[in-house]
Amino acid sequence: MVLGVVCAVLAAGANAAGSVLQRMGARRKPGLLELVRKPTWLSGVLATFAGLVLQTVALANAPIVLVQSLLIGELGFVLLLASVVFRTRLPPLEWVALAGLGAGMALLLVSLSAQGGDSLHVPAGVWLLGVGATFAAVGVLLAVGSKRHHLKRAACFGAAAGIWFGFTAVLVDGIGATFTNGFSGVFSAWQTYAMLVCGPAGFLLLQQALRAGPLVASQPGLTLANPLAALGWGLLAFHEDVRGGAWLAGDLTALVLITACTVQLARSSLLDGRDEVSRSPRSAPASPR
Repeated sequence: MVLGVVCAVLAAGANAAGSVLQRMGARRKPGLLELVRKPTWLSGVLATFAGLVLQTVALANAPIVLVQSLLIGELGFVLLLASVVFRTRLPPLEWVALAGLGAGMALLLVSLSAQGGDSLHVPAGVWLLGVGATFAAVGVLLAVGSKRHHLKRAACFGAAAGIWFGFTAVLVDGIGATFTNGFSGVFSAWQTYAMLVCGPAGFLLLQQALRAGPLVASQPGLTLANPLAALGWGLLAFHEDVRGGAWLAGDLTALVLITACTVQLARSSLLDGRDEVSRSPRSAPASPR
């Protein structure tokens, strides 16, 4: 469990580093061929891959509900790293929001206290039902979002991307469980081949969410839908145990706190590049992510 927690936190940090480094490499809007020759951008890609590996190890050693909840901290890591890289001070209100985000995550983890679970022996019928429900939820959000504009579209697309990333974590969890049968088990698992399709699809879905509107609209869905989707899978499919009763009040309080802090942090100028121009003397003109 301790290894899973450590790897989940490191995965959040690696994902954040990958995001910041790739953004640094793409500040001048280079073409694709120029981009792949940039050491900074390539380092970001490697950091993102390292994050995926760390997440896989975390899921192999801790419940998916716990791991995905810890990955909420990625947004905080992004802001802290961006403030260092782009030489920009975080305003006091953003420091308060970061502290609130950390407190909300801690409260959520304590309230849930997830443990147990088995992703290796899930019946085929349960997988089919879960996959169908996931596809239906994402499809509805995309359909509704496509008929809306700006903030509402970004919110719907962000929630759809969050659910999808929760689902890809479920696939990774299933792949990790097959390691008990050696590498042959990995190559014989259907989740391995599903991930080859769902991984790139998630990347494209994320780009649609980011392009649909400002981060303040899409980020709450991205942040919250991911652990909520993982919670559904963990409870209903993997039979992970979480606290109930009065602890549900702690869960709701944590979700409200995380949502409020995420909305505040999503407004940061570090996430749309404004401070890279106004405060960093060596910055090139930045473009919104």
